[in-house]
Amino acid sequence: MNLTVTQTALPEVLVLEPRVFGDDRGFFFESFNSRVFEQATGVKREFVQDNHSRSVRNVLRGLHYQIQHPQGKLVRALRGEIFDVAVDLRRSSPNFGKWVGVFLSSDNKRQLWVPEGFAHGFLVVSEEAEVLYKATDYWYPEHERAVVWNDAEIGISWPLSETPVLASKDALAESLLHAELPL
Repeated sequence: MNLTVTQTALPEVLVLEPRVFGDDRGFFFESFNSRVFEQATGVKREFVQDNHSRSVRNVLRGLHYQIQHPQGKLVRALRGEIFDVAVDLRRSSPNFGKWVGVFLSSDNKRQLWVPEGFAHGFLVVSEEAEVLYKATDYWYPEHERAVVWNDAEIGISWPLSETPVLASKDALAESLLHAELPL
């Protein structure tokens, strides 16, 4: 199989590493194949939307989720490097409020599967980064919510040397204790 899958400390969140074919001309790899994804992960999803962002060093996006129409996300860095984070928001889960973080880069070509029921965010650690993620449902702005990036209850160890650059909606995000969570 052309895809290696590794479970994280949150078993539903998976790191995917494609087999890369390289030579003196460059490289080739299959970044997504629905059949291979399902066989390798056991996850059957239809992706309906691709999102592409560009950000500079120290930009932190997230921790985003939707209270209705939850989105599973398959995330990768096309350029640069990010520290990608998933937080379990499922109240019934034994891992509620726990997080995992993985470095994704254009060099390592890893992808992170963030299932529905998890908040997602990332920090740009290179000079700039372009991130592409596939989503299993559409973006509904009226259902979008965010948990604050530095919530003490969650305790994410972001690789930061200074205060991150945030969107105003992320700066005003709620703590996990006060956040409106998916059902």
